[in-house]
Amino acid sequence: MPIAVDIDVMLARRKMSVGELADRVGITPANLAVLKNGRAKAVRFATLAALCEILECQPGDLLRWEAGGAGDTEDA
Repeated sequence: MPIAVDIDVMLARRKMSVGELADRVGITPANLAVLKNGRAKAVRFATLAALCEILECQPGDLLRWEAGGAGDTEDA
């Protein structure tokens, strides 16, 4: 997928665990792991906003586009 998720980077900067972030955001650790590991197909804006609020960052600090990512498909 061409969208990379950098939650690990922000967790390290904030010295916060996945479990703590999940608790504070209000999602399960399993769902946060799916997002964190790049396996999510979508993210709700409310979840993204909560992540940004808790991690004190911007959406662009958590998500970035990578050209040629694995699983890219080209529309004809």
